[in-house]
Amino acid sequence: MTTVRRALISVSDKTGLLPFAQGLSRLGIQILSTGGTAKLLRANQIKVQEVSDFTGFPELFEGRVKTLHPKVHGGILAKRSHPAHLSQVKRHGIEFIDLVVVNLYPFEATVRDGKAGLDEAIEQIDIGGPAMLRSAAKNFKSVGVVCQPSRYAQVLAELEKQKGRLSDQTLYNLAVESFGHTAWYDTAIHHYLRSRRSPDAKAPLAERIAFQAVKVQDLRYGENPHQRGAFYQTFPPVGMPAPENSPAPVGLAAATQLHGKHLSFNNLLDLSAAWSLVNEFKEPCAAILKHTNPCGVACAAALKPAFERAHACDPLSAFGSIIGVNRVVDAPAAKTILKSGFLECIAAPGYERQALKLLQQKKNLRILRIPAFQGNGPGFDVKTVAGGFLIQDTDQEGADASRWKTATRKRPTAQQLKSLVFAWLVAKHVKSNAIVVAQGTQTVGIGAGQTSRVDSSALALKKAGRRAKGAVMASDGFFPKADGVQVAVRAGIRAIVQPGGSIRDKEVIAAADRGKVAMVLTGQRHFRHG
Repeated sequence: MTTVRRALISVSDKTGLLPFAQGLSRLGIQILSTGGTAKLLRANQIKVQEVSDFTGFPELFEGRVKTLHPKVHGGILAKRSHPAHLSQVKRHGIEFIDLVVVNLYPFEATVRDGKAGLDEAIEQIDIGGPAMLRSAAKNFKSVGVVCQPSRYAQVLAELEKQKGRLSDQTLYNLAVESFGHTAWYDTAIHHYLRSRRSPDAKAPLAERIAFQAVKVQDLRYGENPHQRGAFYQTFPPVGMPAPENSPAPVGLAAATQLHGKHLSFNNLLDLSAAWSLVNEFKEPCAAILKHTNPCGVACAAALKPAFERAHACDPLSAFGSIIGVNRVVDAPAAKTILKSGFLECIAAPGYERQALKLLQQKKNLRILRIPAFQGNGPGFDVKTVAGGFLIQDTDQEGADASRWKTATRKRPTAQQLKSLVFAWLVAKHVKSNAIVVAQGTQTVGIGAGQTSRVDSSALALKKAGRRAKGAVMASDGFFPKADGVQVAVRAGIRAIVQPGGSIRDKEVIAAADRGKVAMVLTGQRHFRHG
């Protein structure tokens, strides 16, 4: 335990400060302070000693140097039970500081909207504050450190209950929080300064990565009940490009739940996949997902027919599904959605009043409103592996048909090309090996996650059935053999889009030519492993 006799208070955010400082004063704790904090305390009849009087040295350089002094850091860092330290304390007239209450200059708030210039941002880089926090946290066995106003009530209550003392456990917990606070602060500064560099898409990713994330909510459990789970809003890691300096929440982090049970870990995974998929398209689009794979996607002139066509792709798999749409849900669409059977969640950019009332008839349906699509946030994708992380750029490549090359004698018609673009964009969101069969802008069969491409082809065509005749097919990766094309020809597929690049491309293209099928090569693939 530590007995607090002297506290140093220097805060930028003065939320809750006065009741806390008044409580310290009532306990007979001497208060040291600086600048505006000292002025505020004194104006409220709280006895305070200026740090410049404590050190015998004035503040310098417009306040850039005020607490960086041996009497401050010596008073914080000296070991209370170390003879040599105590000897030096006595020799140099150093007085112990037992509690450090510091929060930092508002760097993140200053740069958040991107309007601040570099000079303004630099002046909001706190130096003395982090130094004091780190000094106090290092010497946590003897010194308390408070870096968040939310801790004032807890710390004051313990001091009052323990007659001016803080327990060893509290000292340790406060130190841990303080180191986390300064780590976050430094990461934000590093990211801001790095983000000002001209981006270089060819440059390798950074040697060291530091992530920033804030918990949005705890979840009941993870993928399974025996796993813990939580949802965090991410910020760009140090060393990675980002669209903004301190981005506002986007995607699910910016969502508002309007109805239904709490979201689960798996709900969020599916919702993220659905939201990313439907926002590939400019036309009204509906996607129905299970286990992050689409089981039906369609675009149409309005949301109602888009959903009807998406559901018609695979009604059996749609039971207990997640729905994503890229338009405000109106009453006709809501009525159609309600008739489709059991649903888990729906995500949309908005809901007309009558549509929301209709959907709320389903007691447990989770209804989310997500702001207009602005991308998925930081331009990186992170996956865990045993012992580490894999990091890559997010797959933001769309479908530029002008760059595609027709490999067969038969060329796709304009109508087929439009359908191929649609199927290709859907395939991007299907787990590899991915095969998508489409009629116009409606999926009629999807083969996902099979261990061979011919199996994915057979599965997609089986689901399509007679609807495969005259349809088009998209493959997220090249065909390693002609067998996938051969089953497509037998089913009646008339055009295929695939990346190309197999050592057996000639064989694959020849199979398409024999079947009088048009085949175009994109020159890029869209593997999605998980």
